[in-house]
Amino acid sequence: MDPPQGSPQSSPDAQGSRQRPMDASQGLRQPLMDTPQGSRQPRQQQYQPRRPDPPSGGDGLFNAVVTIFLFVLVVVLLVSSSTTGSSLSILHQVPEGHVGVYWRGGALLEATTDPGFHWKLPLITQFEPIQVTIQTDQVRDIPCGTKGGVMISFDKIEIDEKVKDSIQADCTRYAPGIEIISVRVTKPNIPVSIKRNFELMEEERTKALIAIEKQKVAEKEAETQKKIALSEAEKNAQVSQIQMEQKLMEKNSAKRQEEIENEMYIAREKSQADANFYRVMKEAEANRLKLTPEFLELKFIEAIANNSKIFFGEKVPNMIMDQRLLGNFLDGISKKGHVDV
Repeated sequence: MDPPQGSPQSSPDAQGSRQRPMDASQGLRQPLMDTPQGSRQPRQQQYQPRRPDPPSGGDGLFNAVVTIFLFVLVVVLLVSSSTTGSSLSILHQVPEGHVGVYWRGGALLEATTDPGFHWKLPLITQFEPIQVTIQTDQVRDIPCGTKGGVMISFDKIEIDEKVKDSIQADCTRYAPGIEIISVRVTKPNIPVSIKRNFELMEEERTKALIAIEKQKVAEKEAETQKKIALSEAEKNAQVSQIQMEQKLMEKNSAKRQEEIENEMYIAREKSQADANFYRVMKEAEANRLKLTPEFLELKFIEAIANNSKIFFGEKVPNMIMDQRLLGNFLDGISKKGHVDV
């Protein structure tokens, strides 16, 4: 059926209610939709997300090339400290205490590098860090046998100090340039039975040593006590001797003082006796000079004259003594006795 005249003809996309995709240059123009009545009405706008355009073949190849290039760059710039899997690396590291040794085409190069980061040619030059400090090796689980036939084992043997000349000679013969500094052997693993017997023996030995040490200590203590007793005795003896000497000195001093006092008393008494003797002698001499017969006769006459009693007759007493004459006589006797003394 032909469309009515005066109306625009519809495009093939409009027939059968098919929708043409909108172009960005056409704006938001609404498409028309045929109705059964033959009138045209605007169709409802359908919002659908725009799908991205599929990549072309050139873009995918470019991405693959970029990925491969980045991978190769990472492998080339990867820092390595060993030749294992590092022949493609350009930058490598030499650890501290090592030097870098290089091979090119299998030939050893003369140049070496110090610790740090260095560059090399990938796929052509290989390198290996060589330790220049003392190297320590550990050997584990070494079975050994004693001369008694007992098998023991060592967990590890650490080599870092000097060993015997025979071992060093073998190392020099089979591995020139290697110098063994030392060998330290750890504690061996001894069988349980032998270990128990050894422990019992060591326990008995320890008890014996303890007993011996206790005996030595007791002897030392006894000797010390003896020395202390001797020192105390010597000190007491010295103190007694000093005290005795002091007392003896005191006695001698007292004796000497008494002797001096006695000598002084004797001298004083002797002087007094001499003085008395001298006085008596002088008195006796004076009396001898004074009591002459004439003087005595005179005194006798004076005494008779002074007596008022005179007896006459046939029987006259044999002795007539006046009291005054008796007194004078007694005085003379006493004086005579004193002179005799």
